[in-house]
Amino acid sequence: MSSPVLTTRDLRLAYGSHEVVHGLGFSLAAGSIACLLGPSGCGKTTVLRAIAGFEPVRAGEIRFEGRLIAGEGVQLPPEARGIGMVFQDYALFPHLDVASNVGFGLGRLDKAARTARVADMLALVGLASEARKYPHELSGGQQQRVALARALAPKPALVLLDEPFSNLDSEMRERLSLEVRDILKAAGTSAILVTHDQHEAFAMADEIGVMHAGRIQQWDSAWQLYHRPANRFVADFIGQGAILPGVVRVPGTVDIELGRLGVAMPDEYLHGGAECEVDVLLRPDDVVHDDAAPQQAVIVRKAFKGAEILYTLRLPGGAEVLSLVPSHHDHAIGQQIGIRLDVEQVVSFPRA
Repeated sequence: MSSPVLTTRDLRLAYGSHEVVHGLGFSLAAGSIACLLGPSGCGKTTVLRAIAGFEPVRAGEIRFEGRLIAGEGVQLPPEARGIGMVFQDYALFPHLDVASNVGFGLGRLDKAARTARVADMLALVGLASEARKYPHELSGGQQQRVALARALAPKPALVLLDEPFSNLDSEMRERLSLEVRDILKAAGTSAILVTHDQHEAFAMADEIGVMHAGRIQQWDSAWQLYHRPANRFVADFIGQGAILPGVVRVPGTVDIELGRLGVAMPDEYLHGGAECEVDVLLRPDDVVHDDAAPQQAVIVRKAFKGAEILYTLRLPGGAEVLSLVPSHHDHAIGQQIGIRLDVEQVVSFPRA
């Protein structure tokens, strides 16, 4: 197995006396795209800026391609790290055309090599025909791709992207995140994306670190985060779902209002054999609309999503669950519908 391109260990970062990142650590494999995902104020942008060299490290270390770039007695400046960065506002030079922006960091190359590299980068990002335009003549998505081409031009082993799609509308964000992933993979460049938008993270990243209060709560694939969240914060933050109270009476099962589920649970949930109260996470795809099912629920809200409708359903006991239903099943608020469970991966937590 090859060595990771980037490693952070026991990283602590602070603004003055206020520590915003506590003992954070992760590794990034060469050629992989990772994402630091979390709400505003969780410390994710601070981590990115520390990797880039814009923020000092209070404790711990950052290694890039095996070399210590930040740690005890070491704080390499950004220009000495060989890491590319795409800023939230793109930071393009308004007085330079697209080709000159992309070639800005290639001063060490002769003119012919620089021209060839710029042409390669513009072709890679699909902007070969826009080389002589200025930033103000481009759309937001085009400006974002110019910024990416400029970051990739010096052939860095790692590119950092700080909320790169936040200035774009939702449709453009989704499309461009897939395009950027393809561009990074084609270039063979490792990358770390920072975002609060899980749809961007899912579209772009091979692995995602969910951050909260200055710590990584879980570092995993999107599938694992959604279906096997490590704790209640990850379960709440990733995707949609509802929490139902449950009772563990015998190992391997949990009883909820909608029936008995088989579930792998630690023995300590049973508290030495006594009944144990837990909270069970149900995703919208766990609750199936079935007219023939004896279990009934009342529709209290509905959200049309094109091919599907997301129903909020109230159970007889008063709890609410979500169900994602094909949109040709169009029911009215207040109507009762039949539901059944189809849960492949039961997620539960000790009762809060």
